[in-house]
Amino acid sequence: MARTNTIFEGVATALITPMTEDGVNFDQFGALIDWQIESGIDALVIAGTTGEGSTLTDEEHKACISFAVERSNGRVPIIAGTGSNHTEYGKQLTKYASDAGADACLIVTSYYNKATQNGLVKLFKEYASVSNVPIIAYNVPSRTGLNIEPSTYVKLADIDGVAAIKEANSNISKIVDTFALAGDKLDVYSGNDDQIVPFLSMGSKGVISVLSNVIPAETREICTRFWNGDVAGAAALQCKYNELVKALFCEVNPIPVKEALAMMGWCDPIIRSPLYRMEEANLERLRNAMVDLGIIEG
Repeated sequence: MARTNTIFEGVATALITPMTEDGVNFDQFGALIDWQIESGIDALVIAGTTGEGSTLTDEEHKACISFAVERSNGRVPIIAGTGSNHTEYGKQLTKYASDAGADACLIVTSYYNKATQNGLVKLFKEYASVSNVPIIAYNVPSRTGLNIEPSTYVKLADIDGVAAIKEANSNISKIVDTFALAGDKLDVYSGNDDQIVPFLSMGSKGVISVLSNVIPAETREICTRFWNGDVAGAAALQCKYNELVKALFCEVNPIPVKEALAMMGWCDPIIRSPLYRMEEANLERLRNAMVDLGIIEG
């Protein structure tokens, strides 16, 4: 039976966390939240991978979630990134976020401590047991070394509270298998900006996006065109922004997207170790892609 607890349809921006040398820059954070919402974004992911959640202190992580909930003031759903390779800590964060007013929690698979497929089912049951909001299971093998198999999604769908998938597998055959086996049981979101239209063609509810940090309205337009029946127009936009997407991932996310937003004046290009400032040749590639699209001046 199809799920009825859809969290959002369209684009959720996996928002960066602007920083100072000493902590989070909440003035810049608030301005970004407002701009994203005013640009027509459908939801915001706070303190996920792009938000450098793994290197935020516990205090910073919780403060970012609470701040975003308050700042958004119900205008869009707030999805808190609360997964961890330390399950008990992740559960504590998940409970905090759900109690603090987040609309959903994004739970990445265990990283470094690699669970089995049966272990993943048990893991998500543990997270669901402490959350009073829906959970999105986040599969990103390139960062975790672990893949959720399509058959495992069927089991996750039976867990009360697991509502959706953020799929960043990149293996299109596996993705088709996932839609075939679990697409009527779980909402599926693309986790890759270069696959928005392919996912939509399979019945995706949208994308959790890095690209939309930089061009929120334009990223949303890809979904709008597709759902309005202009598939060719959606595909044309997917291709138009392809070089920018590649530039945003030519180094480890979120290094390039922070540099892009700094060039746009939204934040300082401060990133937390073990990530460091972008290599000059890659920075030039990113700058050229943004100039070509008129995002910044040359």
